[in-house]
Amino acid sequence: MIGRLVVDSKCDVVYADDLRVGEKFELGSYTVTEEELVEFAGQWDPQSFHIDRESADGGYFGGLIASGVHTIAVCQRLSATTVYAGWSVIAGVRMRDVNFLRPVKPGDVLTGKLVVEDVVPDDRGRALVTVAAEIFNGSGKQVLTSVTEMYMRCRPETD
Repeated sequence: MIGRLVVDSKCDVVYADDLRVGEKFELGSYTVTEEELVEFAGQWDPQSFHIDRESADGGYFGGLIASGVHTIAVCQRLSATTVYAGWSVIAGVRMRDVNFLRPVKPGDVLTGKLVVEDVVPDDRGRALVTVAAEIFNGSGKQVLTSVTEMYMRCRPETD
């Protein structure tokens, strides 16, 4: 089951050369359900603290927690549906500096923001765009930070 997703309205196409270093983009929100948390982990990260409530209740975190891979997937979904959907993205290149700062628990409502860190055009009509992501839980505490690099199209030249 997919958690609830709240998406901001779409905007016109954004090209790499429209972006400015330091520019911030708010992401929508996503509620992580227990069913989804267990289902995701059962397929991709089947450790007891992700999939076995009884074991997790007696464990370090005092209950089930989402896989870090799941948290990354939520970050990507929020980014893709609220920001990248309006950007002229070619493809991702790399994700780095991934930090899991707090556990994500069932019922957590995750929100976030992206900050443009760099835009480096090349001679092929594209630019390498670097964005930093921060994902927060419902208490406003960071649960994930990461940096992603992607290629985006530059604005087409007009005659």
